[in-house]
Amino acid sequence: MTLSIPLANDEAINPAARRLLDAARELMECGEGTVTMTGNGHVDRRAEPVPAGRSPSRSLAPTIPTLHILASSRSVLRDGEPLSLTRLEFDLLLHLVAHPRRVFTRLQLLNAVWGYEHAGVRTVDVHVRRLRGKVGVDVPLVTTVYGVGYRLADDARVTIDRSG
Repeated sequence: MTLSIPLANDEAINPAARRLLDAARELMECGEGTVTMTGNGHVDRRAEPVPAGRSPSRSLAPTIPTLHILASSRSVLRDGEPLSLTRLEFDLLLHLVAHPRRVFTRLQLLNAVWGYEHAGVRTVDVHVRRLRGKVGVDVPLVTTVYGVGYRLADDARVTIDRSG
């Protein structure tokens, strides 16, 4: 079985569409159905029964990648693969992970991560956007609290290793 959805630009896919494509891919890999998309936007779905005696090999819920921060070496691993983060991106991530469930204003983040408040507050927005891009849209990481600032996402799967 194959699933083919022609896309003009892979980067134009929003997070919700990415999750939908991942779920469709999992359905196909489990052999539980077929999904076809035609050029006119019509989607045809047909359920196929799982062969007798066979159960789906994986759950249908998409798995959330895990980030592992190695504080002593200032490196971050996404499911075991190293991420290339700048010094400020690493410090921003470490600060948010060290204070889960706490909302920070842009000024608070400038003071805590950058060490000063003289830069424009939009600097924080740029670094958050770059951090999200490098980690991947399929990883819940930084939540925007509109009108206030940023916080670590509730369903972020991040561990910190301070040994070493």
